[in-house]
Amino acid sequence: MMDLAAAQKVLKTVFGYDEFRPGQRAVIEHVLAGDNSLAIMPTGGGKSLCYQIPAMLFDGITVVVSPLISLMKDQVDALNDSGIPATFINSSLEWPDIQERLAALHGGDYKLLYVAPERLDSAAFVNALAQLPIDLLAVDEAHCISQWGHDFRPSYLALSTAIEQLPTQPQVLALTATATEQVATDICQQLKINPNNEVNTGFARDNLDLTVVKDQDTDRYILDYLKVNQGETGIIYASTRKEVTRLTKMLTGQHIQAAAYHAGLPDDERRQNQEDFLYDRVQVMVATNAFGMGIDKSNVRFVIHAQVPGTLEAYYQEAGRAGRDGLPSEAILLYRASDLQIQRFFIDQSEMDEQHRLRSYRKLQIMNQYANTQNCLQQFILRYFGEESEPCGRCSNCRDDREAQDVTTDAQKVLSCVVRLRSRYGKGIVAQVLAGAHNQRIRENHLEDVPTYGIMRNQRQKTVGELIDFLTAAGYLASVGGQYPTLQVTSKGVGVLKGETQVFRKMARQAKRLAPEDDALFGKLRELRRNLAEEQHVPPFVIFSDKALHAMCEVLPTTEAAFLTVKGVGESKLEKYGDAFMAVIRENQSSEPTAIQGG
Repeated sequence: MMDLAAAQKVLKTVFGYDEFRPGQRAVIEHVLAGDNSLAIMPTGGGKSLCYQIPAMLFDGITVVVSPLISLMKDQVDALNDSGIPATFINSSLEWPDIQERLAALHGGDYKLLYVAPERLDSAAFVNALAQLPIDLLAVDEAHCISQWGHDFRPSYLALSTAIEQLPTQPQVLALTATATEQVATDICQQLKINPNNEVNTGFARDNLDLTVVKDQDTDRYILDYLKVNQGETGIIYASTRKEVTRLTKMLTGQHIQAAAYHAGLPDDERRQNQEDFLYDRVQVMVATNAFGMGIDKSNVRFVIHAQVPGTLEAYYQEAGRAGRDGLPSEAILLYRASDLQIQRFFIDQSEMDEQHRLRSYRKLQIMNQYANTQNCLQQFILRYFGEESEPCGRCSNCRDDREAQDVTTDAQKVLSCVVRLRSRYGKGIVAQVLAGAHNQRIRENHLEDVPTYGIMRNQRQKTVGELIDFLTAAGYLASVGGQYPTLQVTSKGVGVLKGETQVFRKMARQAKRLAPEDDALFGKLRELRRNLAEEQHVPPFVIFSDKALHAMCEVLPTTEAAFLTVKGVGESKLEKYGDAFMAVIRENQSSEPTAIQGG
């Protein structure tokens, strides 16, 4: 077994950290001992160091299987910027380039090689890998290998066969942020990992505040949120391409720098939008779930789900893209009961077998329960992943001090209307009848003759619809049926109609600012970082994370020794950037007014 002290030295001199983060030491000990192992750590927990540090210590090569080719270049740029020789091979390269890189790997020019799992489907490529001295195979996003996971990819199934064909018999390190106990077991079986070699640091993210916003005007909330958090970077997820396009248009129409990302965009446009987001040229990325796996951008401050995703695993993985640098960040779910229909439609239209379809419906039901629980949101998620915990004290449920309004009278009007319509219609028609709409469908079905027609005409139809969503989420109404569900009054709702139960609804949730305003020095350092990034054509976080810049504002280093004490500054970074950043710090100190003591 190699000495852990050597790993500690690489951690300090190359990456600029004094201490391992939770779980990193245990995983690296397994790797250095030659064990196959599984690391389950939350997004931003520092999984990549678990194979990057051993890669620097091994004589041979570390191969990293990573599912998104669009991000490999960024990962390799970040390693090269820290003085680590790394390269990638994927479908963006022509065959002569691939041969050139394989020859350089053979010659010992690189310590790390990133490849897409699809490469391992090729017998010719696996044969080429077999000629290389591979010591370690790191499988990133390892939950993709499991058919029980939320993001199963058939190409991952070729992994175990490819490993057997490598003469060096490299050890395997599987890494993931979201794995239920069932998925973890599946990963271990497929990759021949002893379950005793699993390191799970828990799924809690102490810097991530979870919020659910229910049955509000979501466009208004998003605009308010972006206004109070001006300058902060984030991702807004939507379930459909159409909604991504609509939201992007709305934001740019309000002069917010936003870009769209979905599988229907031309490759060039998608690539450009992703680059603009990574390079801090746009504030907000509006995307479907096609965006984000493996995104290394560390200064994403918020993730907003504008529509309900299909599973809690997918939600937590996407939410976890906020705050990878450990700074306070927020994950917000904007919930409307009607959005569940989109996910049901996806399930109904999919080609999965009946067993998988039923499992997908169960997972959607759990997502719905998360959105509607009155208890701690973090506790709900951790319990789902098999982990018990105390309430977090930070999520929107733990901190909910909003006043509750008595909406019993309006609730009775809605429930009475559903009864009068004999439970034959859905939310849209019920809201139209209550608001007194005059459209063709109302006239054709003589719905203006219903006794409850127009009894809420003093409110907007949209407001009535939101009240119906609230009553459905709270269990007074049930939405029944597949693509075109109808509303029915539940036994709980009958109690309200009889006057036995009162209905209270919390006031609308207000958008709040994430963090205090940044000081002037942080702004200057951020500007320098952006300029250097544009010159070198790498994303700004490759140079320094926001956390490193905040640390510089605290330490105020003006000597090389002091600059090396900043977390995230290794010797390579000092050599490349130390003078420029220290010059800005010195200039800022000399320009600050001196305090005058009063008498």
